[in-house]
Amino acid sequence: MENSVESLLLKSVDDAVKAAEMLRNPDSLSFMKQASSLIAEAYGKRKKLLVAGNGGSLCDAMHFAEEMTGQFRFKRRALPAIALSDPAHMSCVGNDYGFEEIFSRGVEALGEEGDVLVVLTTSGNSINILHAIKKAKEKNMRTIAFLGKTGGVIRGQCELEWIVSGFPFSDRIQEAHMAAIHIIIELVEQKLFSSPYATTQ
Repeated sequence: MENSVESLLLKSVDDAVKAAEMLRNPDSLSFMKQASSLIAEAYGKRKKLLVAGNGGSLCDAMHFAEEMTGQFRFKRRALPAIALSDPAHMSCVGNDYGFEEIFSRGVEALGEEGDVLVVLTTSGNSINILHAIKKAKEKNMRTIAFLGKTGGVIRGQCELEWIVSGFPFSDRIQEAHMAAIHIIIELVEQKLFSSPYATTQ
């Protein structure tokens, strides 16, 4: 039994390291650089972020938003970001329109031209995410996707996308996504603020 636990432990650690090492891939580096530039450009025009995901990816979406509205590494002005996570909205729309529309209605209500929709889905097959992307395009918003596995039906639907492939379950994909999110936020702060301690742009 002890050998079995040790084997599982080491395999899980190796998989976690493998997920982190994906960040070094040229495609990953390019995505993080482009995503940070797109977001910084939007903020420079006084636009905002909307972030959406299901389950653990919704938690990551909320994490993404709070790092912007609060602070990441240094004190600076708050940056506008909204995770589409309001339970009253989600239950209302789910009840009246269906779960597939919970995010698209949020985008319709809150999104404006030039805003950025960031979506996270480890399968790439979340229909409510797909509908949100379509609504964002109707409103001339920018779109960024964090995907997993093969990218699913959402692959190719967003202006920028990153696919964390090679993992059968969501956990490692989400770990890579969150690491990339933190790096992107760090780059956005560098681009927007002349000093890491600045409180105004």
